[in-house]
Parts: sequence; structure tokens; C-alpha cells
Amino acid sequence: MSLKRRDPYRKVEIRRRCMLLFWVALAAVLLGRAAEVQVVERFAWMEDAVAQQRMSRVVPAPRGRILDRNGAELAVSHWRAAVGIAPGEIRDLEEVVAALEQNLGLRPDLARDVSVDTRPWRVVPGRYSMTQVERLQGVRGVHVQGELRRLYPRERLARGLLGVVQDGVGTGGIEQTMDSVLAGRAGRQIVERDNRGRQIPGQVITVQEPVAGRDVVLTIDEDLQALAEQLLAMSVDSTGARGGDLVITDPRTGEILAVTSLTEGSNNSLSAINAPYEPGSTIKPFTTAALLRHRVASLSDSVDTGTGSWEVGTRRINDIHGGGWLTLYQVVQRSSNIGIAKFAERLTEGQQYTSLRDFGFGTRTGVMLPGEAAGILRRPEQWSALSGQSLAFGYELSVTSLQMAMAFGALANDGWLMEPRLIREVRDRDGTPMRPASPRTVRRAVPRQVTEALTPVLVDVVEQGTGTRARMTSFLVAGKSGTARAMGDNGRYEGDAYFASFGAFFPADDPQLLLFAKLDRPAGDYYGGAVAAPLTRAMLEGLLPTRRIPVDRDALALARRPVAAESVSEPLVRFAAATREPEPLLAAPLADPSDRRAGSMALPDLSGTPIRVALRRLHRMGLRVWLEGGGAVLMTIPAAGTGVVAGDTVRVLGQEG
Repeated sequence: MSLKRRDPYRKVEIRRRCMLLFWVALAAVLLGRAAEVQVVERFAWMEDAVAQQRMSRVVPAPRGRILDRNGAELAVSHWRAAVGIAPGEIRDLEEVVAALEQNLGLRPDLARDVSVDTRPWRVVPGRYSMTQVERLQGVRGVHVQGELRRLYPRERLARGLLGVVQDGVGTGGIEQTMDSVLAGRAGRQIVERDNRGRQIPGQVITVQEPVAGRDVVLTIDEDLQALAEQLLAMSVDSTGARGGDLVITDPRTGEILAVTSLTEGSNNSLSAINAPYEPGSTIKPFTTAALLRHRVASLSDSVDTGTGSWEVGTRRINDIHGGGWLTLYQVVQRSSNIGIAKFAERLTEGQQYTSLRDFGFGTRTGVMLPGEAAGILRRPEQWSALSGQSLAFGYELSVTSLQMAMAFGALANDGWLMEPRLIREVRDRDGTPMRPASPRTVRRAVPRQVTEALTPVLVDVVEQGTGTRARMTSFLVAGKSGTARAMGDNGRYEGDAYFASFGAFFPADDPQLLLFAKLDRPAGDYYGGAVAAPLTRAMLEGLLPTRRIPVDRDALALARRPVAAESVSEPLVRFAAATREPEPLLAAPLADPSDRRAGSMALPDLSGTPIRVALRRLHRMGLRVWLEGGGAVLMTIPAAGTGVVAGDTVRVLGQEG
């Protein structure tokens, strides 16, 4: 059998055809892929190319200013610019050197040095204002890059109140609360880049201009804020306290004029807003208001406080001094724990709870600041058998200094509790007021007649009670001191650790300012009347001479004492407050015509006259008054017609006493 002879050319032909098919297939794949890239994926690749050549970046908007009530800047956005030079782009060297000298104030040698550098890019040292770089924008080879910085012109002033800006976002204080208003709307730019991804100088396109934020005007007074911070720091230092709070408001509107806190030497936080504590005796005026409101006691009612110690159930309640029988008036004046606890037994649990609740305790005030604490006021069903007595003198509840300030403000404002107001208005970018805020009443905490009856008691606290260190020589101040044990992190009371506080409104007869001071764990003397009351007085004495005091000076002048006050070391008696419209004195002949002392005048017949009217008239005569009882005048000692001179003391006996 013969073998079939193979054709060698056939193998070559097969290989040629295979190669041809391979290249045809490869070409088809490449053509297909090219068609896919250029037709199907065209726009995607174009976007990738643009993304490599161009970069979109956010242009931050100028943040709105924060202003005080008088327009002083507390926080501003400051535009600063960095200037870069691209020597390779310069066509007119002398023009660039002259522009840098004239606009940036560079030395001639430095201006020339950065302009003739062999490197492709030089940065001019320093940061410059918008005015300085404005004329550099059109100079070839000179490039300007701006940045916004948040500045606080008064440095450390109101730091806890204002907050800060971090990465363009407000954190803490007003910066956080009003961030959406202050922030504005960011813009957008397109920046050209080279093949290495570096920005090409001068190749910037603004796609969307940034829109500046709006200004926020606070109720804060810059001068009062600075004074409050200074005096609080001095008080903390002199008493050895860990820290403290000082709140100043207008009780008629709820406007916060100054608020500051100091904690371990720092004012970056506001313990006045977010650190509740047990108030102690500063709660007694509100317990008294509940007693008067529900008519279960009058100021002339009395209880036996014994020798200063009272055992009730498993508890012993102590007073600093034994007082024996004390009227409700004297209980508040002398700050008797036993007395107020016994009077509080006349209130039902519901009456006591709702009365405290109506003054805002146990609820947030609604202030425009983050992190506000509500404090604690438990419902009656959670009380123990002794809770009512504890609440009467400021335990088993916790409050913030701001809550106490607003509650005292209600006593000064005829019983109306106001919402704390921190934002006065929001202004548009052209300065037009957009959202002027108005005072907001929360509720009537007590009837007006209750505050009218309670105010003279609080005046006496300052004149001759536990708050004499807040007493002023020219004006009447109404206030109440408080001292309460401080609780540690373990929920137990610390040994020899106390909160000292004092709340006051000024002037007593026509309140325009409300002050609340608290010191945290003062060393040595720790009573509120000893360490917190002087802080209140120092604040009042410091603010009165200020140029832009936020009070009615004409009304303040009418409230001045008519005669010089005695020193605190003397047995002081209460002065009646002056009225805006003088009332006629009741004329009376001298009972003893031989009584012709220099400046003598006849004591008028005040029988049947309302106590407040009688006190005003005697006050205008320059007389000191010792009041016993209430209601209308029963008699005076000395009797009507007796010759008296300014500075004499007159006992006024009321029909309800």
C-alpha cells in the first residue's frame, strides 16, 4: 500500500489563513472597542478627562457677624489672601515689582526676588486684606488665593456664649444655634490642572458666587458682659471658689444682658445653662409666694422656730440661730429653714408642686443655646413624706442659674414669667432687620398682689436681713441669699462643700435689672449673703457709671434714696421706695410746739393709710421705718404730730399684725 503524499504548500496556506483570521478578529475587537469608547462611552470618558484637567472646589461664604445689642462686633468673618507669583508668566517685570511694593508694602528687594525666581512658583510671605490685593487681580503672573477666618475681636469675651467655628460649622453657643442663619450659601469654582494634577495658576472659573450669611444681633451688652466676667473672676479668686455664674437680665422683657460662667478657670462653657444644682434658701421666696397665692398664710402669721433645731420624722432641720416665734415675713428675712418648712405644711403637695412649676422649675427655659438642662422637680407621686419640707428650703430639686434668674424676674415683673431672650434680631446682608424678636410671656406665675406683698420682704432681706452685703447707699435692692450643700459625682453630699447664691432685682420699686450670682464651693466663708451678695452689689455699682447702661436713667433717678444711708454696722431699717409721681404729705401741727429742732417737721397722721403709701411718704421725709404687720396703718410710734427730723426712726404698726 502506498502512502499518500502530503502537499507542503497546503500547510503554509492553512497557517496564512489562521493568521489572517487572527488579525481580522483582533482588528474587529479593536474596532469594536474603539467604537464603544468613542460612541457608547463617549460622555463618560469625556467626564473623566475633564475631571483630570479640572477640579471643582467649594468657595466658603462669608459667615454673618454676631453683634451685641448696640452693634458692637462680637464675631466676624475676616477675609485674608495669600499671594503667589508665577515668574514664567511675567511679561512686565517692573509692573509686577511696583504692584507688589505699592499694594502689599513689600520691600523693593523682596518684591524683585519673588518675581525673578527660577522656580515655577513663589509664595509671597504673609496674609493680606481684600483691599490690598484688589489691584493685583489683573497683573499677569500674580495670583491671589483668598481664605475666610472667624475672628472674635474681644478675644476671650463671652466665649462660652458665642461658641466656635470648626471646619466651617458652628460648634457650641450662638455659632451652633444660629448656624443656618450665619453660614450663608457656599459658592463653587472650577480650577484647571496640568498633567500632574497640579493647579494651573490663574485658570479659575467661578461657577456660583458664594452668598454671605446674615448678621445676628444679641441682647447682650458688650460692656456689661465684660464687667460681669471681670467681677466674677475676681470673686472666684477672692473666695477660693471652683467657679461660678453671673446672669443679668431685664425682668420686663426677659432679655439677657450678660451671662457668664467660670469653671476651673475657663469660661468656655456655660454652667449657668447646663449645670443644675440644689438652690437652697433662694427658693424660699417662691415657697412664700405659693403660701400667699393659695391664701393659706399671710406675712403676719407666725410659727415657733424654737431654739433653732426641729426634729421631724427621721430628719433634723436646723437654723443658724434660734428665733422663737417668727412671722412669715421674718422667716424670709432671717432665712429660717424651720420656719419655712413649718409654713409649707399648710400647702398641699399639688399646690406646692404647681407653684414651683409655674415659676419654671423642672423645665427648660427655652433659651437659644444648645445643651440647656431642665433641672429636676419630681411629681408629687414620687415624693416622700418629708419632700414638701425639703422643697420649701431648696432641696430635692435642682435648678440652673438661668432658671433662678427667670424665676426672680417673675417676682420683679408683677408675677409674669418671661422666656429668656438672647436673639434681638436677624439682619439681612444689607443690614435690614429681617426677624426682629419680641418679648414672649410664658405664663403668669403668681398674681400681682403677691409680688407686691413679697417685694418689701425681699427689700428687708437686703436692708437688715441675710443680704445686707448687697445693700447700696443710693438705691433700694430686693434680693434673697441662698446656701446649699454641693453634691459630688457619686451622688453624695461632699463635706464642707457648698453653693452660695444671691438673686436680686434693682431698683426694688421699679425693677429694671435682675441679677443672679452663684459661686461653686467657695473656701472659708460660704454663705450666699457673705460671698454672692457682694458680687451682686459690685456688679450694680460697676454698671451704673457705664456710658451705655441699658436702663431708663430718668426712672432710675426717681428711685434714689433721698438721704445718705447709714453704714451696714448700724441696726438698719428698711426704706420705702420712691414713686414716680410724688404724693402729697398729710400736714399735721406739732403736738409739742416747743419741739423746734433744726429741720424738724410734724409726723403726719397715717392711720388707715395703706402700708406701701405710708412707707413712701415717710421715705420722702427722709425717715427710717421699722415695720410691724401689714395691711393698713394702725398707728405710728411716735404719734402723729410729733416733731421728727430726717434720719429718725418711726415704728409703723399695721392692722394685720
